[in-house]
Amino acid sequence: MTLIGLALAAIAVWALVRLGRQTERRGRGHWRVTATLLGAVLLAGGALAAFRGGWLAAAGLAGAGLYLAWSSRARPQVRSEPISEADARAVLGVSSGAGEAEIRAAWKRAMTRAHPDQGGTEGLAARVNAARDRLLRRR
Repeated sequence: MTLIGLALAAIAVWALVRLGRQTERRGRGHWRVTATLLGAVLLAGGALAAFRGGWLAAAGLAGAGLYLAWSSRARPQVRSEPISEADARAVLGVSSGAGEAEIRAAWKRAMTRAHPDQGGTEGLAARVNAARDRLLRRR
């Protein structure tokens, strides 16, 4: 059982070092990748312990692995706060007399910068969407 523990520790250290060398965005992304890798390692350790006859250790390792793998997949919902009309105009960069077409064009320009796939954040994209909705709702 000591050999299994050492092998699991070595794999976990390797995964963390490898993860530290990546250049993806900081914060939640790192935790998700680390938790997924560690969950997979714990599941493999549980399988090895079960094959060796250590059912209690296998159940503990497999349970911890499943918990980490499941919790790393859950993404928090980003909710936007109510936005005033003046803030909405400032976010989209439109004047107070802007028409629907101008608001939609400004939203499209802002969303190309704010979308998470283009280097923005989920919170910023939600704020841009809230600004568009607020300005179009008054029409």
